[in-house]
Amino acid sequence: MNRRNFLAGAAAGVAFACGTPLVGRRGPLYRISLAQWSLHRALWAGEIDNVDFARVAREDYDIDAVEYVNSFFKDKAEDFGYLDELKRRADDHGVETLLIMIDGEGHLADADDAARRKAIENHHRWIVAASRLGGHSIRVNARGDGSYEDQMARAADSLRELALFGAPYGISVIVENHGGLSSNGAWLAAVMRKADHPGVGTLPDFGNFRISKEEEYDRYKGVEELMPFAKAVSAKSHEFDDAGNEVRTDYRRMMKIVVDAGYRGYVGIEYEGDQLSEPEGIRATKTLLERVRDELA
Repeated sequence: MNRRNFLAGAAAGVAFACGTPLVGRRGPLYRISLAQWSLHRALWAGEIDNVDFARVAREDYDIDAVEYVNSFFKDKAEDFGYLDELKRRADDHGVETLLIMIDGEGHLADADDAARRKAIENHHRWIVAASRLGGHSIRVNARGDGSYEDQMARAADSLRELALFGAPYGISVIVENHGGLSSNGAWLAAVMRKADHPGVGTLPDFGNFRISKEEEYDRYKGVEELMPFAKAVSAKSHEFDDAGNEVRTDYRRMMKIVVDAGYRGYVGIEYEGDQLSEPEGIRATKTLLERVRDELA
């Protein structure tokens, strides 16, 4: 890549990182996507093949954007033929790939510098893969060990380095509250400020605020703290009452926080419950998000 192409790619990456393709455009308050984890049981059981996920999202749920999870094609990150087939099938069904959620590639706040460097390197191939699929981000975890401040410094350094790598590809690096200190909204917001790069952001999840076995962070406070940096949002759901409301999260309150922050992007359905089947849970979450959207509008 020559210098001119690198700078052009970097500029495109910053544009994506700033959220300009989504924020402020006309249309609904937010659009609805499907996170692949909502179908993890069917995928693990072989009832759905990863290459058919986009088709299932469109045909079964009338959803036009998806969020992949690397666990379901862990050995395909550098298989461009496979990735191109994923994109072709998504394109055939008018489905946009938004991001890939990355797990199992190491801890980005690891106290062992060699292990942290390896974790950073492991994420490079997924940045390339996300770009190949036409996405805007990879979702990473900011796990680590050590003190509050030490983990913050290491996480911020790793994220900034990954964002610099991702800029020429137009790929942002976004962190989900996903256990440990990452589920502390104040800590993760401080990591964002310390990383101080337009290609670093958050993916607030409505339900992942368990810091430890003994401590859980207030989910509404946490989402409010993370929304200024959000490039995606995960609508976690588990169970519903007879009126169709999620029993653990007040979706009206939560989505008002999201909308009031100025976010106008996709909100991803991530059903994790066992009260309803996966298809029923996805449909219940979609119906609730649509109803709340109408009320807020």
